[in-house]
Order: sequence, then C-alpha cells, then structure tokens
Amino acid sequence: MSFIKKITSESVGIGHPDKICDQIADSILDSCLKLDPNSHVACEVFASNHLIVIGGEITTKGYVDVVKTAWDVLKPLGYDECDFTILSNINKQSTDIAKLVDMTFKAVAAGDQGIVFGYATNETDTYMPLPITLAHALCYQVEKLIKSKKLPGARFDMKSQVCVDYKNDKPIAIDSMLMSIQHDEKANVNNIWKSVINNVMIPLAKKYKMNTTFKKFVNEAGDFIIGGPFGDTGLTGRKIIVDTYGGAAKHGGGAFSGKDYTKVDRTGAYFARYIAKNVVAAKLADRCEVQLSFNIGSPKPYSIFINTFNSSKYPEDKILDSINKSFDFDLNSIIKKFNMKKNIYKNLSVYGHFGRTNLNLPWEKLDKTIELQKNIKK
Repeated sequence: MSFIKKITSESVGIGHPDKICDQIADSILDSCLKLDPNSHVACEVFASNHLIVIGGEITTKGYVDVVKTAWDVLKPLGYDECDFTILSNINKQSTDIAKLVDMTFKAVAAGDQGIVFGYATNETDTYMPLPITLAHALCYQVEKLIKSKKLPGARFDMKSQVCVDYKNDKPIAIDSMLMSIQHDEKANVNNIWKSVINNVMIPLAKKYKMNTTFKKFVNEAGDFIIGGPFGDTGLTGRKIIVDTYGGAAKHGGGAFSGKDYTKVDRTGAYFARYIAKNVVAAKLADRCEVQLSFNIGSPKPYSIFINTFNSSKYPEDKILDSINKSFDFDLNSIIKKFNMKKNIYKNLSVYGHFGRTNLNLPWEKLDKTIELQKNIKK
C-alpha cells in the first residue's frame, strides 16, 4: 500500500550570515587560483556582529589581500566599512600534509581522509530533488527582484523552505512554500508578502507543473529587520545540506567552500554526483546514491558503494561493475576533467553545487551514459 510522504528542504540567500562566510572563503580561493593554479587553500570565515575573522591555511605563489576580497563580497550586500572590523589569521599549509598531497610534486593525492556522497533522481530535468530545487529557486528569484529594485525595502538575508508530497517516490503536489526575508524598518511588508507570492511562488509552481493551491507563508514570525551577521553568527561550511541535496541523500559531513581541489570533501563529492547523475540519465535506475571513501595521501578512493533504492531493473553489483569500467577514479584525472584549478568557486557558494544549469559545470555533464549502457550489457 502506497502512502503520501512529505519531504522538506530549505535554502538561504546571498545575505544569510553563513553564506556571506562561504562567499568570502570561495572568493579568496578563486583569487589564489587565479594567481597560482597550484595554490593549496583551506579558508574558514567567522562573522558575528561587527567582527569578521578570516582564518585557515593558504600556500600560494601569489598575493591575495583577503580583507579587500571580503569587502568585495560585503559591499554589494549593502554593507560599508563602518559595519565591520575584518581580521586575517591565515597560516601556511602544514608541511606534513603538503608532502602527502603533492606526492613529491609528481601528482595530486587526497588532502585528507573522508567519505563523500553523490545523488541523482529523475524527478526533475536537472536530476535534483524537487524540494531543494524549488527552495533554491525561491531565494534566487527574490534576489533578482531585489537587485532589479522590484521589491522595495527587501534585503538579501533570507531563507526558504518547501514541503512536497510524494507518492511511490514521485512528487505529486507542493504542500507548502515558506519565505523569511529581511527588510528595512519602514518597508511595506504587506507589499513584499504579496509580491513574493504572486511573482515568485506561484510562477515557480507553474514552471514545474505543480499545483498552486499550496500553503503560502512569508515572514510568519513578523518583522525581520535585523539580519546578516548583526542578527546571527555566520560560519563557513554550516549549510552543507543546502549545498547538496536538501536532505534527500546522505552527506559525508565535510563542507565545500574555501577548500581547493586537493580536498576530497569537495572534489570527491563532485565526482560522486557526476557518477550518480550519469547512472540515472542512462536509465540504469530512477534514483542513485554513490558513496566514495578516501585515505589521505592516496590518489584514488579505496571504496565505492551505491544504492539505487530498489528503483533499478539491474542488480546493484552489475551497475557497480559498469561504473568501474566507465569512470576514471584517479584524482588527477578528475581535477583535469573538471578543470578544478580554475577560479570557478564563488558562483557555487550560494544556491547549491549541483543542478546549476546556468553555470555549465563539468560534473553535471551527461557524457558517460552511452558507455554505462554498453558496459552493463556486456
């Protein structure tokens, strides 16, 4: 007997304190890679009230003014230099780790141990779960309205939440959409409420061919005047579920932002998504979750596990065999294939790292589907 399941995901906007920190960390990473593609970066940012602290380990041949880079993120959000004191506490990468990572500079190896997960589902054209897709789209569309001055008084700190009804593991209806949006003290909150519902929520539901009769909530808690780091502490890597699949799949626990390509938390997770998406696109399964595990100093994962949630007509061991024949698991090959030494990361720091059709991301390509289909039939 099938029954209705409710699955909920959330997202946050560019002015959310955690995402301010992610954007600063990834902007610093981009700046380092632009000057020196072999930079090793593990950057963390903390923001609370009027203080921002930038820490971590960076080894690069270039010079990056991390404080100026932080202001390049903050000023478009409406902050000025009276708002924050920014402190830098950057160190170089441990020589012990560097030797393992570089393998005497002959190749790149994993910069740490770790497990990562990738996921894909055929419930949307982007092979992403519908709840997180809608949650991201809500914040992104509100951001566009603010930037085009079509939502007077609204500011960039915001959160969204979307609940979707599922039957037989397929989305059948939107249960509710929720938005909380920071605003100026004198803003007409009623106008913001109406505009978000009529110009964002309902059009998004129609775009995804879903019902428009869902429950609609905007700023249910009342005024949201104090936002950003003045309203809540921000920290790099604290929105890992927002960054991935909205809770529809497992997460290894390692964050992405501020980390270079030698960090398997990032590179491994991108590769796991690449595998899972191609498996589903090849119609080997309706859903696929891939787990990879890495050991520090190793150029390849030492284990792979897949779960198709009983959505495949093929045995999982046969799918796994096809995966092993179709993909090159060497980190050096992955970094090259995904062009991960480029400064591409600031754009990923908000609205997720997967399913981003506007960014032409290499790990989103469907170039292994035919090979997977051929290999599973051998």
